[in-house]
Amino acid sequence: MDWGLLAVGSALAFAGIGSAIGTGSAGMAAAGAWKRCYQQNKPAPFLLLVFVGAPLTQTIYGFLLMNQIIAAAEANSDPALMLGFGVIGGIAIGMSALFQGRAGAVASDALADTGKGFVNFLLALGIIESVALLVMAFGLISL
Repeated sequence: MDWGLLAVGSALAFAGIGSAIGTGSAGMAAAGAWKRCYQQNKPAPFLLLVFVGAPLTQTIYGFLLMNQIIAAAEANSDPALMLGFGVIGGIAIGMSALFQGRAGAVASDALADTGKGFVNFLLALGIIESVALLVMAFGLISL
């Protein structure tokens, strides 16, 4: 068995798991925030969908890392290196998505209550996103 090929599925799977949990967390918070707005006869901010969808990009980063691992496998790269980047890189990207979703949940609640701070909240999500971008970029370079 080629352990390096286990990395192919791991990169995408762990990134996707994080994205699913992150979007789920932010989505539940957005639904609750909208409900509260409706109960108070306030306009429900459509912008909350930005917070819900933000963790999805990490799945793309996992896919790009997976493709680089496939290319490394075709070039007979070190299986341990591929496995390390696939598993650890996928987990790191997935954790970024998970915490981006949690931050998006809090941002949804705050924006619905105050109607203010959208750009600040988005910047915070962008900083969390940069973790996934850096992991992906360093993984692409190193493989």
